[in-house]
Amino acid sequence: MSTDDITDELTRNVEGTTQERLPRLFFFICAAVSVVTTVSIVVLLATEAARFFSVTAPLVGFAGETVDAADFFLRTAWQPPEQFGVLALVSATILITVGSAIVAIPLGVGTAIYLSEYATPAARSRLKPALEILAGIPTVVYGFFAVIYITPVIQGVFPQTGAFNLASASIVVGIMIIPMVASISEDAMSAVPEDLRQAGYGMGATKFDVATGVVVPAALSGIVSSFILALSRAIGETMAVTVAAGSQAQYLNVLNPASYLEGALPMTAAMIKLLLSDITGGGLAYRSLYAIGITLFAITLAMNVISDFIAQRYREEY
Repeated sequence: MSTDDITDELTRNVEGTTQERLPRLFFFICAAVSVVTTVSIVVLLATEAARFFSVTAPLVGFAGETVDAADFFLRTAWQPPEQFGVLALVSATILITVGSAIVAIPLGVGTAIYLSEYATPAARSRLKPALEILAGIPTVVYGFFAVIYITPVIQGVFPQTGAFNLASASIVVGIMIIPMVASISEDAMSAVPEDLRQAGYGMGATKFDVATGVVVPAALSGIVSSFILALSRAIGETMAVTVAAGSQAQYLNVLNPASYLEGALPMTAAMIKLLLSDITGGGLAYRSLYAIGITLFAITLAMNVISDFIAQRYREEY
């Protein structure tokens, strides 16, 4: 009899008892609540966003003022309640995401390599909690740190920089997601078998050679997944970018580095600004919240799907 058969037989003897049914019911309810909550949010976003667009408004029984989907996704002016060009918000979001990646990826991977390959157990036991503390700082504190400390430094180098700018927002968001990159990458590197390291040392490789030429390639799927998950976190960041980047919606050239010296309004901050303004539940500006939300959800969902694909496609099993 195989191990699986023995396990099934032992489980069958107790699964009908009250002690087994109650925990199973509890865990099923927990899973069901998670699924229902997620589905409800998606349905709400999709339904309310549909009312925003003229092309789908009749499907949900709404008659009134609407916005064409092409105008929403292709125009660059965002001035509710007259103009709803989401590209102005998307450009700021892309710039902040790319800028934060430039900060977080090298520092996060470097931290992970140090923790996995160089740090002593004592140093690792101190650095791990420090990373967790960094991840636990309220995001609004990061925003004020950017305005008070980082922006003056940037203005000292580039005097034309505004008081609110994407550079400082990108830096603080990058600092915020370093723990995520470092922690997930370090876990992936620690999962690499010690035999691979010893094989590298046996061929005369240095610790640096083993870390960069053996461990990092072997843990690549986990490292790349950490990048994408961290960038998804950066895209959804709200308070830090609301404080640091300003509230002026404008379309910026994502290929021009000088765009980082200007203030802009990313998608999450635009939603906060709309919520704090005098909008009504039936107005076009109010419904634009859901249009932004479903767009943001689609972007983060796509990134998570890509992360899962990469993790499955390039996962090494030892």
